[in-house]
Amino acid sequence: MATKKATKKKSVKKTAAKKAPAKKTTAKKASSTRKYGTSVGKDVEREMKAMKQGKLTSGRSGKKVTSRKQAIAIALSEARKEGKKVPPPPE
Repeated sequence: MATKKATKKKSVKKTAAKKAPAKKTTAKKASSTRKYGTSVGKDVEREMKAMKQGKLTSGRSGKKVTSRKQAIAIALSEARKEGKKVPPPPE
C-alpha cells in the first residue's frame, strides 16, 4: 500500500501594504561653515590636558576642575576673551 504524505495547505493572509511614514523635509544650510576656529580646538586640548594633570582650577574659587564639560567651558570662555571664532554661550 502506498501511503500518502500529509500535506498541509498554508493559509496565506493578505495584509494591507504598510504605508511609509511621510518624510520630513528640513531646511539645510547652503554652505557648511565652521562653528569654531581651528585654534580653538588646540585651546580645548590644552585645558583638557591640564585638567587630567590636576592643574586646572576654576575662576574665583580656585577649586580643582574635575568635570570634562567644565574644562571645555573654560577653554571656550578664554577663546572668546581672546577674540577667536567661537559661538556665543547658550542662555
